[in-house]
Amino acid sequence: MTRIARLLPILDWGRRYSRRTLGADLLAAVIVTIMLIPQSLAYAMLAGLPPEAGIYASIAPILLYTLFGTSGALAVGPVAVVSLLTVSAVGQVAAQGTAGFAVAALTLAAMSGAFLLLLGLLRMGWIANFLSHPVIAGFITASGILIAASQLRHLLGIEAHGHTLVEITGSLLAHLGGTNWITLVLGGAAAGFLFWVRKGLTPLLTRLGLPPLAAQMVAKAGPVLAVVATTLAAWGLELDARGVVIVGAVPQGLPPFTLPSVAPDLLRQLALPAALISIIGFVESISVAQTLAAKRRQRIDPNQELIGLGAANLGAAFTGGFPVTGGFSRSVVNFDAGAETPAAGAYTAVGLALAALFLTPLIYYLPTATLAATIVVAVLSLVDLSILRRTWTYARADFAAVAATIFLTLGLGVEAGVASGVILSVLLHLWKTSRPHVAEVGRVPGTQHFRNVLRHEVETDPRVLTLRVDESLYFANARFLEDLVQARVAAGSGITDVILMFSAVNEVDFSALETLEEINSRLRDMGVRLHLSEVKGPVMDRLARSHLIEGLGGRVFLSQHDAWAALTGGPRRDAAE
Repeated sequence: MTRIARLLPILDWGRRYSRRTLGADLLAAVIVTIMLIPQSLAYAMLAGLPPEAGIYASIAPILLYTLFGTSGALAVGPVAVVSLLTVSAVGQVAAQGTAGFAVAALTLAAMSGAFLLLLGLLRMGWIANFLSHPVIAGFITASGILIAASQLRHLLGIEAHGHTLVEITGSLLAHLGGTNWITLVLGGAAAGFLFWVRKGLTPLLTRLGLPPLAAQMVAKAGPVLAVVATTLAAWGLELDARGVVIVGAVPQGLPPFTLPSVAPDLLRQLALPAALISIIGFVESISVAQTLAAKRRQRIDPNQELIGLGAANLGAAFTGGFPVTGGFSRSVVNFDAGAETPAAGAYTAVGLALAALFLTPLIYYLPTATLAATIVVAVLSLVDLSILRRTWTYARADFAAVAATIFLTLGLGVEAGVASGVILSVLLHLWKTSRPHVAEVGRVPGTQHFRNVLRHEVETDPRVLTLRVDESLYFANARFLEDLVQARVAAGSGITDVILMFSAVNEVDFSALETLEEINSRLRDMGVRLHLSEVKGPVMDRLARSHLIEGLGGRVFLSQHDAWAALTGGPRRDAAE
């Protein structure tokens, strides 16, 4: 593939585009468009922006992702977690409902887009690996709880505010006496219907004779049915005159051309949130894209995905939107509906543009409680508290990271939560690798295999200590190995030879090299020889360029069996064979 084709994947898949592919993409686009209209309105409300901003954020970004993205199923647009991060970040620099708030949201999208684009051009798709799955799961779970809690005020028809679960709960309780019961009934009915649609509508339609795939697609349109029903109720019964908050007038037309701010103070205040939103959005997006691509044995290029998402966010910044990424639920719908290329997203953008041109007057009487119900039902599927039980059972360190991320997000807010998640992921990796598993091994009788003396019945020689290092050596764990060797040799007075078995060592950095030289020097002073065995080629190449091999007290053996035979007088490999 040429360099231009790598930058513009559309030049590759576009050459193979056929009439059959067009039909599949169009069908998927119709279904996703129906689903995306209420979602876009709802996530704009979650982000603290006018409802039309959600539609605007779903047109140009999708078109740009079509040009630069590599996933045929990923549906780009506003998502719950990024919308929550947006309102949290922008709410610190401007008041909701003001022009400054909208400009700050545009600026946040532009900065996020530029950051993603830079990472893509630098081919830093590997950055997603720095966030562990347990920490991400903990953050998304806590965010889902926060989002659902923040929407209760719309379902109750009261004023309540707060950025943490404690603040939101306290505010809700303080204003509970002002509950609008009509709003509560309307929002509760919408939420109940949407919960039922998720699980109950598909089996019902199947029993009525509808094909399973068609039944699933109709069920995905459940939010639209809730929107239509509650809008007609609010209009016919004039519920706005009885305290039910409605969306009101929504500008009719295509997205406007907008300009982000370049004010230095604003850029400085939004720099960290933009970076966090970019990383979280990319991790969520690439996870969805790779999962769906694997089902079709396709490949996703993480570096190109960074460019595609960066372009999408820049598109949102210049067309009245806010930060976007690939959404899980609508991407799955897009995949299940048969989307084969990113062109399905372009057709979805056309459908949303038509909606912006002709349908916005129809949502004037749409209750905000319905949008809140849409959000609550969507985000509760993100909540996975079972991750606490699973990590507790499997690894207590991962449990601690998950629990800390959840409680910090709920207690301090999403920005503190996501920042702590990033820090905890790095610290967890450093902690795990700083104490590498090092096993003392012996020979399984009658074989050439060497196993942990604590787990197997093996042969050992009191003069020879063999330690198998099960981790690459670098600055954070080299001292641990040095202390372990020193302690073990000091405890065994008859030891004359120490073998470090390097079968699992893939890297030895300069700090670790100096540590190995120090171990060799100390053992020589104690009258003990240091040997290495099963050193991998790339590691040996580096060690050969140092003074370690030249000054080694012992030898470097190709296999642990050769080392055992040479130092204990046992049979060599050729004799055994």
